[in-house]
Amino acid sequence: MIIRPHKVNDAAELLQLFHDTVHNVNIQDYSQEQINAWAPANFDLDRWKERTKDYFIFVAEDDSGIVGFAELETTGHIDCFYVHHQKQGLGIGHKLIKEIERKAKALNLNEIYAEVSITARPFFERKGFRVKEEQEVSIRGQNLKNYKMNRLLV
Repeated sequence: MIIRPHKVNDAAELLQLFHDTVHNVNIQDYSQEQINAWAPANFDLDRWKERTKDYFIFVAEDDSGIVGFAELETTGHIDCFYVHHQKQGLGIGHKLIKEIERKAKALNLNEIYAEVSITARPFFERKGFRVKEEQEVSIRGQNLKNYKMNRLLV
């Protein structure tokens, strides 16, 4: 498996991986209505590309194709962080977070932070992140609980 910078033509596959992961993994902690609002089937690919144009996006790829990705903003904010629903628990997330940390340090950032789902919270805690605040966010008319988490970089 390799971690590489994303390519513009990865966008459709990343969007599909996001959708499939939310619908197959996060469903354990959120209702179907919440999942549909979070990752709608009709998410606009152009909107996705525009949203991420200034991000550092790292893609995990193995012989089967793209198996995960993570997005980092120059502020240290991790936006999306997803591992393919059939590839969970194989160390892909670990490799992606290491790449995020490396880039954040190269940017001279003191911390990285994210809004983390109920499902992802244990992973981020294992990686040294701490909950700063529990919150409820509204997405397309649905309220979802998540956690503001951060990790100081040494």
